[in-house]
Amino acid sequence: MTILSIGHCTYDISCPTNEYPRENSKNRFTEKVEGVGGPACIVSILLGRWGLETYFSGVIGSDNFGNTIKKVLEEANVSTKYLETNYELLTSLSMIIVTPNGKRTTLNVGNETNFIKKYEYLITPDIIFMDGHDYSASRFAMNKYGNAIKICDANRATKDIIELCKYSNYVIASREFAEEVSKTKIDYNNTQTLVAVYNSLKNRFTNSEVIVTLGGGGALYCNNKQIKVMPGLKMEAVDTTGASDIFHGAFVYGIANGFDFEKSVTYANIAAGLSVTKIGGSASIPSLNDVISTYNQKLNPMNNFNNQAPANQPTPGGMMQSQSSPQNNQQFNQNQMNQPMANNGTYPNPNQSEEML
Repeated sequence: MTILSIGHCTYDISCPTNEYPRENSKNRFTEKVEGVGGPACIVSILLGRWGLETYFSGVIGSDNFGNTIKKVLEEANVSTKYLETNYELLTSLSMIIVTPNGKRTTLNVGNETNFIKKYEYLITPDIIFMDGHDYSASRFAMNKYGNAIKICDANRATKDIIELCKYSNYVIASREFAEEVSKTKIDYNNTQTLVAVYNSLKNRFTNSEVIVTLGGGGALYCNNKQIKVMPGLKMEAVDTTGASDIFHGAFVYGIANGFDFEKSVTYANIAAGLSVTKIGGSASIPSLNDVISTYNQKLNPMNNFNNQAPANQPTPGGMMQSQSSPQNNQQFNQNQMNQPMANNGTYPNPNQSEEML
């Protein structure tokens, strides 16, 4: 399988701090982690490291940051044949402040007009991933390679990204995108809001499979006509900067390898969960072996009876149920998992779980 990833790349400098800087204060950071960021770029690096033939199409400046991005891509076995150098603009730079709870604040210095100028791609990709940063290059590739599987990162509700979603096979939406487009605020205590958000997106993007990433809350999706939430891994979060991009990359990996939809979501969920234990974007990409090991561990039914089992367990339907709190550690038998949705779109007993809505 050949994958073309189109979009943004940036040079990241992440600085951990004990507390968020106060206004009008001077702060000294004793530690920094440098690396590569940008959704399409991270997706490319993950896929290259995981052994897939991958091409990245984006723009860097003629500077040290750009040279480092190119080097990191090539070290990951990603082809930089379609990586352009703009000699008039600088490489996008992101300063990321990371607080002890793993939350981050990103300050980006870049130029929104730094777009790809030459996109006469001479390859025939099987999959096209787009982060929406470069609409023209993305639409060109979509039109030229009509048989390719198209996956769109819907991270912002811009006109261009919404347009790309209409012609994509898979739309992976951020919570912010989903809430803005559906005009519905997600309330985890009210499962009807989750159902309403999903149905609104599905009605808007009728030709696409839709996934909504919920940060630490996991992923909202539909499988076998059942709307579900796959809870996120309960990890000690150090930095969540690259988690969503790594989710996208692992999902693309699953589709490229012929996994079914739910298994692809599971791989993505695991990879994103593992990534938050490290600081940085490209630096936090987990190894394929770690993802496979975690996946296999969670599919072992004996884990349900092992006191030393990992923090999350799979239900028979393939969904992972968090054991982080008493109300969340309930398992379901196959008959329960196959119950239809109630007329109001919720699971027959909403007090049981938010796994199947």
